[in-house]
Amino acid sequence: MTGRWIAGAPVSFGVWGPHAGAPDGDGDAILGALAAAGYAGSELGDTGFLGDPGRTADAFGTHRLAPAGVYVGLPLARGEWSAPERAGFALTCRTLRAAVDRHALTGDPGAPAARIVLADDGAPGLDAPRDPADRASGLGDAAWARAVDLLAEAAATAAGHGLATTFHPHLGTYVESTWEVDRLLATTPLTVTLDTGHALLAGTDPVGAVARWAGRIDHVHLKDVRLDVPRAARRGGPVPLRDWWADANVPFGAGDVDLAGVLRELRRDGYAGWLVVEQDAAPHGGPQLARFAADQEHNLRVLRGLLDDRPGDGPGD
Repeated sequence: MTGRWIAGAPVSFGVWGPHAGAPDGDGDAILGALAAAGYAGSELGDTGFLGDPGRTADAFGTHRLAPAGVYVGLPLARGEWSAPERAGFALTCRTLRAAVDRHALTGDPGAPAARIVLADDGAPGLDAPRDPADRASGLGDAAWARAVDLLAEAAATAAGHGLATTFHPHLGTYVESTWEVDRLLATTPLTVTLDTGHALLAGTDPVGAVARWAGRIDHVHLKDVRLDVPRAARRGGPVPLRDWWADANVPFGAGDVDLAGVLRELRRDGYAGWLVVEQDAAPHGGPQLARFAADQEHNLRVLRGLLDDRPGDGPGD
């Protein structure tokens, strides 16, 4: 495992959840910043953020970036899609497919597979992080059976577009704690995305998770997070995840994630997929592109150092 296949993500530029990014951080600027920093690829961000499927493919082609994947939340607690949700998922698949096909024409054929990164949408008021030992707060057996059916439908839809799926455990959802990931892997054929930040804050040691879920991890989101941020934010009781999440995400080396240990275990397990660098950022409404870009340049330098890359092993070489 070298640093050749390292991707960035729009989430590191303020494009997530309730945020749409800084005024100077449109899709073209974000992809340009990642390409200039030396990243080999990027995830797509919210469906439509980069435009329709054709425009999204053009953007990746212009910046010579490989598509690494796209994140999609599913209503697991409900266990079924509405018609607009089903249509939206199909659009997501078409968009990623267009970017993959464009890259196949002009990009490096050795790039890892781009994946539809499935996750649970959670539910209003669901606390995060929950007590990892509290199984009563998870989905019951009947609700989980419906969730499994929805996951199977999503995976089949993606496969119909020639795309692989992976599942992302996420804070504030019904697949957050270690036991919930274990149940997912025991009851579905899905593989899993290891997100080092979400794992650590949910009470799962990211280093140990690589061995625990060996052979089932096929996508990685590398984050560094501070454990003291949610502790301080929640001192007076539970608060919404969005109130403290961006503050908990910090540049590589400033948090509590053992990134070197995670990379060591991934190498031992023969991991060959994307390493997606994420530092979820919240825009304040003013120009922030330069600061976001500087953070991602820093993160890439740190990651390459941890991987002990030779000069010729970087993206694009």
